[in-house]
Amino acid sequence: MATKLFVGSLSYGVDDAQLSDAFAQFGTVVSAKVIIDRDTGRSKGFGFVEMSSDEEAQAAVKGMDGKDLGGRTVAVSEARPQENRERRSFGGGNDRGGRQY
Repeated sequence: MATKLFVGSLSYGVDDAQLSDAFAQFGTVVSAKVIIDRDTGRSKGFGFVEMSSDEEAQAAVKGMDGKDLGGRTVAVSEARPQENRERRSFGGGNDRGGRQY
């Protein structure tokens, strides 16, 4: 079973490929994704890496937490499940931020 890791304090210059490469030394990286702000197109400074096994994920946490990646010291931990959030409506009687289409 794959284990998803949270990677915080990423340098804004780190991309998906660099994130994957950094974690590949600990095992098979199933996926690596730097989270991008949809308004600016820039990194939000964190991402997620999915390793192919719990053992590889634990090795990656031990090996990468507190280490330098792209000029910043990253924080690595097992990702928590995403919380369900209510969709927010911004008026206008529709679910598209008040814009009429």
